[in-house]
Amino acid sequence: MTRWAMVADLRRCVGCQTCTAACKHANATPPGVQWRRVLDIEVGEFPDVQRAFVPMGCQHCDEPACVAVCPTTATRKRTDGIVTIDYDLCIGCTYCVVACPYQARFKTPLGQFAYGDQPTENEAFREDEARREVATKCTFCVERIDSGLDKGLKPGVHPEATPACVNACIAEALAFGDIEDPDSNVSQLLARNQHFRINEEAGTGPGFFYLWDRKRDAT
Repeated sequence: MTRWAMVADLRRCVGCQTCTAACKHANATPPGVQWRRVLDIEVGEFPDVQRAFVPMGCQHCDEPACVAVCPTTATRKRTDGIVTIDYDLCIGCTYCVVACPYQARFKTPLGQFAYGDQPTENEAFREDEARREVATKCTFCVERIDSGLDKGLKPGVHPEATPACVNACIAEALAFGDIEDPDSNVSQLLARNQHFRINEEAGTGPGFFYLWDRKRDAT
């Protein structure tokens, strides 16, 4: 069984926000709606202080808190781990926005664009009114994945079938693939490196992993 997951190598991420820009371009989200964002965090104590850049977004959890609170079953989880929203069923109640422990969901406003009330050429091309006044979030670029699979491509390997943020990452800090496949890029990264998942103690089972150091016994 396939389980799509994303990996962020915190040693490589430089906080450039190219992934944020790529997501914005691919999905034409309005101001204030950031499906992919990068947190800038200071860690340590003076004088041993470091900055860490942490890509964030929907974690596509095994046990999504958003699914349980959705009164219309608009939010669902696919068998491959991707959490989706049926915009035709969503009533914009924002219960899921409140329930998400990753602040990854947004109610997308109507008629707001990057530079006022008129869309740019890209926004006009990608505008989907079904996504307005309803809950939205990162989809792992599910349309690219499904389309790529139909063409025999491999998500995480072939750019045409891989999330836009991963393709755009200038530091190759982001990776995408099937963690149920031991030979996949993400499985190999997790096998060689120490990693964690955010809010894992909440029992949500995030599908987003963060690398922070190499395993001592890794070859």
